[in-house]
Amino acid sequence: MKRRSFLHLVAGAAALPLAPRIAQAQAYPAHPIRLVVGFPAGGQVDIIARLVAQWLSNALGQTVVVENKPGAGGNLGAEAVVNAAPDGYTLFFAAASNTVNTTLFPNLPYDFARDTAPVGTINRIPLVLEVNPAPPAGFVAYAKANPGKLSVGSPSAGTPPYLCVELLKMMAGIDVIHVPYVGENQMVTDLLGGQLMAGVGGISSGIGHIKAGKLDALGVTTAARVAELPDVPTVGDTIPGFEASGWSGIVAPKNTPKEIIDRLSAAIGVIEADPKFKERLSDFGAPLFAMPPEKFGKFIVEETEKWGKVVEFAGLKPQ
Repeated sequence: MKRRSFLHLVAGAAALPLAPRIAQAQAYPAHPIRLVVGFPAGGQVDIIARLVAQWLSNALGQTVVVENKPGAGGNLGAEAVVNAAPDGYTLFFAAASNTVNTTLFPNLPYDFARDTAPVGTINRIPLVLEVNPAPPAGFVAYAKANPGKLSVGSPSAGTPPYLCVELLKMMAGIDVIHVPYVGENQMVTDLLGGQLMAGVGGISSGIGHIKAGKLDALGVTTAARVAELPDVPTVGDTIPGFEASGWSGIVAPKNTPKEIIDRLSAAIGVIEADPKFKERLSDFGAPLFAMPPEKFGKFIVEETEKWGKVVEFAGLKPQ
């Protein structure tokens, strides 16, 4: 065999393992994609996930179906995706709670940062302290005058609103009854019905009721006021230094081919560049928060470390 022919044969053999992956990426997506959400329908994360699924379907030319797998603060949904085939057809709509859970739940069968492949962030989730009715003397003053009597709801353990309530207790020096819910939808229902006096949740789940005057918004948890509720002060105005917010993004199972991650990331970039998509996010009180895969991966690690310190400091345990 001539040397040139031999080298061509060797080069061709070396490229063979890449051929199926390249063909797979070129054909992707060939059938519907599942976007798993770790929380019940109707809450902040679910609302945004369904919006993203609709726009992503158009960008990819393939149906993206939302599948709710609630439980354990988003852990059940995350585990289902971590154990799924890394082929791009099962994705997870991740939230800040997934980074919190790494230290909040000591025996998780997976490591979220290690066992997922980041695709891209979608939005920030400003939180709001909402009440029904508003305490006449002010929330903190009322809580201090009535220790152990004020009930404050939040979604389940590990979520940003849950940690926000604990941070509020710690920084304001108040004693309240913390009532975790499986999802925000039921918490808002109980607030409207008067079974619960106060709650912390994502703006999108309560903004309609706030604007209708059915709930009172006492403060947003971000460092600055938010455009969606411009007249509502920050909690930090009353409790200096207080700040907390959530986020959402899409991850895939570990070892998903880079070509597929790049295809998904490009599609997310297309929808995030559309002013109408940004406007829709704003309608739900969830400002755009765009970040490519590599930065998103570093962000997940940073968030895990940050919330880990809060969990340890507060001695929090899953409920």
